[in-house]
Amino acid sequence: MVSSDPYAVLAAGIAIAGGLIGTGMAQSGIGAAGMGIYAEKPEMFGKFLFVFVIPETLWIIGFVLGIILLLGIL
Repeated sequence: MVSSDPYAVLAAGIAIAGGLIGTGMAQSGIGAAGMGIYAEKPEMFGKFLFVFVIPETLWIIGFVLGIILLLGIL
């Protein structure tokens, strides 16, 4: 059952938004540097792609935390 507490809903929104903003900030720097590396050495694309995907865990963690807060598990 979804929580009707306005503070829980606000906390869930902040958790999800924080995860998304953090992911965007991390990937902007990594993407710019990665394109420079890719222009110089195209064979490094696999390593660059792996490093570029790592910050995606931030929004996943924020989303899971938001769901936990909304469902009142914690």
